[in-house]
Amino acid sequence: MRKRNLMFLLPALAVLSCSKDSINQTEETEQLKSGTKEEKMNVEAAFPTKFGSVSEVYYAGKRIPVEDVKGKYVYQGDIIFDKDMVTSEPVQMVFEEGETPPEQRSVGRTSGMWPNNTVYYAIDSNLPDKYRVEDAIAHWESKTSLKFVQRTSQSNYIYFTPGSGCSSYVGMTGSKQPVTLASACTTGNTIHEIGHAVGLWHEQSRVDRDSHITVHYENIQSGREHNFDTYAENGLDGNEFTSNLDFNSIMMYGPYSFSSNGQPTITRADGSLYQIQRSKLSNGDVAGINSMYSGDGGTTEPNYINGEYYTIEGLTVLRSNDRWYYFSENLSRWKQVRLSNNGYWYFL
Repeated sequence: MRKRNLMFLLPALAVLSCSKDSINQTEETEQLKSGTKEEKMNVEAAFPTKFGSVSEVYYAGKRIPVEDVKGKYVYQGDIIFDKDMVTSEPVQMVFEEGETPPEQRSVGRTSGMWPNNTVYYAIDSNLPDKYRVEDAIAHWESKTSLKFVQRTSQSNYIYFTPGSGCSSYVGMTGSKQPVTLASACTTGNTIHEIGHAVGLWHEQSRVDRDSHITVHYENIQSGREHNFDTYAENGLDGNEFTSNLDFNSIMMYGPYSFSSNGQPTITRADGSLYQIQRSKLSNGDVAGINSMYSGDGGTTEPNYINGEYYTIEGLTVLRSNDRWYYFSENLSRWKQVRLSNNGYWYFL
């Protein structure tokens, strides 16, 4: 069931929605049946063998379910939030005109999109198989208008580093943000994690997914059902970039993601299997990114699209008619807001 139009955390943009690529369904089903266990289970996870307690936290003015593992909050398996990026209780994010904000700024106050289409990065000297990063970056640059520049003195940059799994933050956090790559993480997994770092979410969580897939909750590991929430269930019911869920998106969960019994957790709506794709950005992935980051790459102002949601200076806002709007739960209605020069949001 689709919920009312509320907003959800999107440190860059609403979840990427991709176009449908042509795939031979019979062929891919046979590939899945004959694949190894590792191929079947190939899904990015920050801590593949660790379970954490599930709780709800507030980020960018919205409540989300996360798993607490080793001092990190994990969302949908491989998306990371530091504990100082969230709060256990809601905090005031928008102020009335003339009201003086508190001296201490609230958490998460940063824009999620990378200015000038430029992503700064560094590679940990201890990271094995550095070609994974180099090849993934080369692929991103060949398919999109994004540029990846090795960091010098920049304070906001992606840091590719060893870890127990594959994980990333979403969007530009404004500081050093690790992308962890275990030895089993492939170049394709790295392309996926870079997708998160530039602002993409998981494809299977788009709001219209039930028209395209069936989620088999009876096969999901106990306590990890929340990883399969749609963004509508978490408060977002907004526009998508394209009209169909893209089974070929590199941001799509595999059919056995978080399976408890070796049976599929996701199938096509007709019950058939599909093949996970971790080789390249799909046509829909490229279309979504090019909608977010315009081709000229020379403007300091991100390419904000009407009808989409963004997190800017710690607040999730809707772009509409070239203005910003925030859904005030206290008032139960949308209100127009403006961003001041001091980085705080105010109601108009």
